[in-house]
Amino acid sequence: MTRIGRRLRGWTNGVLDLPQDLLQDMPRITLIGNKELHIENHRGVLHFSSEQLKLALAKGSLEITGEGLMIRNILGQELAIEGIIGEIRYKESEERS
Repeated sequence: MTRIGRRLRGWTNGVLDLPQDLLQDMPRITLIGNKELHIENHRGVLHFSSEQLKLALAKGSLEITGEGLMIRNILGQELAIEGIIGEIRYKESEERS
């Protein structure tokens, strides 16, 4: 990202008080118990099985492991998963902005 872009992003954050997930293209993850998971701002499904789900993110990937996992719905950049969620792992890419 250019220096002007970083400054503009910092300025909009301070002035408009927008959520960080919108400004920095971060995923928003909502876990309900260990049975339901909602993820926003993903970039696509890289791998899916009943034991593992791997999602592409703007700056890395997200790995979810568990038992009996199933995708309930996918709407644009939103995803809902049901099953027994065992672990959620965020892997940041090596590139820094």
